[in-house]
Amino acid sequence: MSKSTEFSKSTLPLFEADEAPALPLRPGRLPSYIADHRKRLRARFLEGGATAMPDYELMELVLFRAIPRQDVKPLAHTLLEVFGDFNAVLSAPAARLLEVSGVGAAVLTELKIIEAAAHRLARARVIERPVLVGWDALIDYCHTTMAHREIEQFRVLYLDVKNNLIADEEQARGTVNHVPVYPREVAKRALENNATALILVHNHPSGDPTPSQADITMTAQIEAAVTPLGITLHDHLIIGRSRELSFRAEGYL
Repeated sequence: MSKSTEFSKSTLPLFEADEAPALPLRPGRLPSYIADHRKRLRARFLEGGATAMPDYELMELVLFRAIPRQDVKPLAHTLLEVFGDFNAVLSAPAARLLEVSGVGAAVLTELKIIEAAAHRLARARVIERPVLVGWDALIDYCHTTMAHREIEQFRVLYLDVKNNLIADEEQARGTVNHVPVYPREVAKRALENNATALILVHNHPSGDPTPSQADITMTAQIEAAVTPLGITLHDHLIIGRSRELSFRAEGYL
């Protein structure tokens, strides 16, 4: 193999096949119209926050770091068209994101960093705090982590005697409309966590939080498993795309 061949192979762009194609820009400089646009967006964000920006502009801000030397507006619009809204883009599975032309490793990493940061921020507002007092924060946390999942996920929130959230555990994952849950396992983990109360949470990928008969039966089975142990089942929340349903509020508990 010649030296020229080796050099050619070693200098291939890292994300050649999966990033949006680069425009023929001058080395080290952005065209003024792109640079000015980015400067304006950043200024508006710093002055007014996210509420001052539509989803596609907020998405552009996220993409700036991943694609530093081209116009990212078309990709921002494409992502929102494919997945529906800003939150759905962040929560989309990596494999589906990578199917979108222009999304490669750099873009995927930026999106998933933002998603992880949102989850941690929402969790910090509820962990080791009285859940029943900060109910709105709990609902926000559940929506942030579960509302846009494409498969059902079942979580159990374990509370201490003061109703502080001491553990949040994913009990199971399922399909688009079913998740297997084992009441004995829930009871076992409650004892291991020294919990005195529980809140069950799962999502409906369809977006409709109306409980199925299986949801109602499973909730009753878990309540029957934990009550003899002196553990209270406070509620079961079903998280939809834009709203949630409380078993307690709706009279199922």
